[in-house]
Amino acid sequence: MTAPSTATTGSRPALGHGGAAAVLALLMGLQPATTDIYLPALPLLTQDLAAPMALAQLTMAALILAFGFGQLLWGPVADRFGRRPVLVGTLAAYALAALGSVLAGSIEQLVAWRALQGFTMAGAVVCSRAMVRDLYAPIEGAQVMALALSGLGIVALLGPALGGLVAATSGWRAALGVVAAYGAAAFALVAWRVPETLAQKNPRATAPGPMLANWVEVARHPGFRAWMLLVTCTYGGIFTYLAGSSFVFIDVLGLSPAQYGLAMASVSACYMAGTFACRPWIRRFGLGGSVVRAAGFTAVAGASIVLLAVAGVESVWALLVPQWIYCFGHGFHMPCGQAGTVAPFPHKAGAASALAGFVMALVAFGIGRWLGVALDGTVLPFAFGLGFWSATTCAVAWTLVRRHGG
Repeated sequence: MTAPSTATTGSRPALGHGGAAAVLALLMGLQPATTDIYLPALPLLTQDLAAPMALAQLTMAALILAFGFGQLLWGPVADRFGRRPVLVGTLAAYALAALGSVLAGSIEQLVAWRALQGFTMAGAVVCSRAMVRDLYAPIEGAQVMALALSGLGIVALLGPALGGLVAATSGWRAALGVVAAYGAAAFALVAWRVPETLAQKNPRATAPGPMLANWVEVARHPGFRAWMLLVTCTYGGIFTYLAGSSFVFIDVLGLSPAQYGLAMASVSACYMAGTFACRPWIRRFGLGGSVVRAAGFTAVAGASIVLLAVAGVESVWALLVPQWIYCFGHGFHMPCGQAGTVAPFPHKAGAASALAGFVMALVAFGIGRWLGVALDGTVLPFAFGLGFWSATTCAVAWTLVRRHGG
């Protein structure tokens, strides 16, 4: 059932079911575009800017940390002023920050511009998640989210291959230029086409007292905690791959940036397949039942990558096949989890989405800092990281989500 907020706003007609999914895919696709297109270029820019591994990892970790803090700000702001003004303003700033990344003259400047990208990207992503709750009831929202994440999967599928090709032929600055172009296109489409979806604004959403009270209320809800931990743990495995795979596949296993981009694209294809398979499972088993079953894929992925690494198998396939399986399961966990975190809070969807995103970003920042120290020229740290997050995802799915996920 669609909420009244789908009505026409000004000269911009209401979004239909498919239109809403397409806009959500574009907005949520900003995150993989910002990371995945850039990943094949990461070893190149590290060498070109003479950066140590810790600072190279900080270009990713700082972006994610700023992304987390940005969600804490933009979620309440979007609840107070509406989704559209936050989207337009943050997307414009994101495009400028992305251009700054292209022109960065040092690794320190690049870290600063990437952090600003993360902070502004947060506004677009937190609004996209909240818009799902604005427009749809929880079960339908999860199905629309899965459809949108299928579209996001297309961005994630094409991004690494495009980034690898551009980086190999034109250098790392050109790859970051593609990211800037995506941000500019997203800004133009939202400014032209996307209406306001929030039916009732909350004028007290940004007041410190009510804002803190909202976060406390959200955090105390057992269903929110279950879903928030699920999306955090499953994203932990994805971020381990995002932050570490380019160095492992290129520097350790000898792939070229273009070959690495194709490997990343194959992983994204498996994620997209998972989002397609997720939709009929949601109708049949519900949100909780779907992720409990999908955790079986996650368990197989984590166990296989660790066992192969411990056995001394250092090959592309020994890392890639378990990652395929992990991302297929992630295609179930993420749409169900993102819908589940905001489902109990129709009037606080922005705050709930922001709090969940903040926790995810803190964990990702920690992973990035750990990888900067742990990567040692072998596949073991990478494999152990994915194994750990596989185990925690399964534990949350089989206990907390089963009990509180509805």
